[in-house]
Amino acid sequence: MAARRRHRTRPGRRTTSSNSETRHDEALSAAEDSAADTDLKTGEPEPELKGPLRRCIVTRETLPKEAMLRFVLGPGRELVPDLAGRLPGRGMWLSARADVLERALSRGAFHRAARGQVQLPPDLRARIETGLKGRIRDQLGLARRAGQAVNGFQQVREWLQAGRAALLVEASDGSLSERDRLAGRRGTPMVAVLTAKELGAVFGRDHAVHVAIAPGRIADMLVQEAGRLAAVSGIASGAGT
Repeated sequence: MAARRRHRTRPGRRTTSSNSETRHDEALSAAEDSAADTDLKTGEPEPELKGPLRRCIVTRETLPKEAMLRFVLGPGRELVPDLAGRLPGRGMWLSARADVLERALSRGAFHRAARGQVQLPPDLRARIETGLKGRIRDQLGLARRAGQAVNGFQQVREWLQAGRAALLVEASDGSLSERDRLAGRRGTPMVAVLTAKELGAVFGRDHAVHVAIAPGRIADMLVQEAGRLAAVSGIASGAGT
């Protein structure tokens, strides 16, 4: 009678399967680590297309982070605006627009996104506006200390004539005729979201109406934050040429 053959597992077969499972687990872990904030409504990762994009929980549009507002939940489930986008926790993103914010508040978008009750501050919009103004003042202060900003009609005009100004920051309550005289036809971008008193506080003066900013990241950040503030406030930022 022929001896019964024992079935033997080929060497390496089980190891290969184990290695394959390990690689699969590692790939999943890496994908989770590199994913952006999760869409809290669907539980799915936010789409990563080209650049840092996020999906608005109200309009469902996917937009650059720079054009949006991020919110997180505090320890007591209070809604906290995260204007710098750095606070820990899952983020809820809104298009930086006054109408979108109102829709989110009136239709319970934050409750749905957070999958539970959320404490909504009654002065949420004011908090956002105050925070954005603070970020603008901080950037202006950085520019002043770095020698990348000047204020006053004459100094600003000299910078414009010399091609040193990448951005004009004008007082929202300043003279339109003086603003036009400075801007002229040079095509320099301009924003106007702070009052003369608010601008003056940055430069240690009672008021400041005209400010010029040198090219660089600070100028870019000022345009970005002024745009968000204007959109949330529902006012014209003056951004343009």
